[in-house]
Amino acid sequence: MVFAIPAADGVREGVLVDGPQGWGEFSPPTDCDDKLAARWLTAAMEPSTVGWPDAVRGRVPVVPIRNCAAVAVDNLKGHTTWSDTLVRCAVDIGNVDDTVAVIGRLSVAAKNLELVELMCDTVDEAAAVRRRIQVPIAVDATLLAGAERPAEIADIAVLRCGPLGGVRRALRRAETLGLPCLVRLTGNTSIGVAADVALAAALPDLPFACSPAAGLPAGDVVAEPRSLLGPHGFLPAAPMPAAPDPTRLAQVRATDPATVRRWRDLLRRAAAAQ
Repeated sequence: MVFAIPAADGVREGVLVDGPQGWGEFSPPTDCDDKLAARWLTAAMEPSTVGWPDAVRGRVPVVPIRNCAAVAVDNLKGHTTWSDTLVRCAVDIGNVDDTVAVIGRLSVAAKNLELVELMCDTVDEAAAVRRRIQVPIAVDATLLAGAERPAEIADIAVLRCGPLGGVRRALRRAETLGLPCLVRLTGNTSIGVAADVALAAALPDLPFACSPAAGLPAGDVVAEPRSLLGPHGFLPAAPMPAAPDPTRLAQVRATDPATVRRWRDLLRRAAAAQ
């Protein structure tokens, strides 16, 4: 079923996949290639086919959204004051020099800055920034996969269940990289978030709280007691996602024919690429 849920940053869309044993969320970027879409589909089907690995912890910590900030370097040159509660920041790299300068100001203004997640296109960009700053740098694991020596690029690997192809594949990637890991919650519904929680719960070591999803949707597809959206300090791990609530499902069902066709076409291409 194709869903469309209003959120702070627009409308969150995707497909809820009903498999043999339960549900999964398929919500890759709509402009992604078929290979990436196939990994997202594998992740969506994992809980209802092979299931998730056993958890080593019953719940996982999540950084409060108020303690995070997303920063576009090009828009920050005049900003010098930041909340003392800021502990984690995601920085979208523009010019490397500007990025280094902004992180330097953040590390002074936010006295307890824990780490910076770099949003970048190449490992060379990440390495160039990391060599010049003292704050721990986190880089997406999909990008680090192309590095011969990931430890020279980043201090921390950011794991996201969807683009890595599910919990099992993400765990293997983490083992290969050999870096401390944090999990970024990226699901658009509690069904999607449950996969990232399962990943965090199954990691042998979890030295960092999960980064919360940005711009959370205004609604969910599961009943309120099972919802993983909202300002939670900890989220419970479960063997599989909660099933959608029929009433809530009806409220978020996409009705625009073009939207439905676009997602069904992407789903077919992803299945063919697996």
